[in-house]
Amino acid sequence: MPDPRPHLGEPLALDLLNTRWMNNGPQDLLTDVDGLEIWLASAGLTGRAFADEPTLDAARVARAAIHDVVVRGAGDARARAALEVVLAHGRIRRTLTADGPATEVEVDDPAWLPGWLAAENLLELLAEAPHRIRQCAHDRCILFFYDTSKNGTRRWHSMSTCGNRAKAARHYTRKA
Repeated sequence: MPDPRPHLGEPLALDLLNTRWMNNGPQDLLTDVDGLEIWLASAGLTGRAFADEPTLDAARVARAAIHDVVVRGAGDARARAALEVVLAHGRIRRTLTADGPATEVEVDDPAWLPGWLAAENLLELLAEAPHRIRQCAHDRCILFFYDTSKNGTRRWHSMSTCGNRAKAARHYTRKA
């Protein structure tokens, strides 16, 4: 089944957040295991994680924690604590293999792997450029994006949808 979400291709943490969107009301891809399976495939995690109830529950917990950090900021103690709960389920282990240095992700329960990877990705984004993690500026859009524009002033998750809606609304207001 194809991914029904209107915006794909963001870093894993934001892609997990974007499993909620608006389309004639709120939509949520993670309402059931079938939706989880779609997200795992879209995120390239199909071979690494199983689409089952424990993984669905863990992904929802991770999504809520990531959302709180992105919306409230890293300064919010409750948001940080929620993300720490997710991060406590795994770690990165550095090893030396015959091919050279390697990084391995270890989780205490396989169900936590997708959510843990998304939380780890959020830490990478926050370390790299936290000001480039944005929510779409359209007042009825709940999608998030990582601003990769050269000057860092992107406002919309997609200019062809939310950006055009805003431009059309301004035009209509001027004409009315």
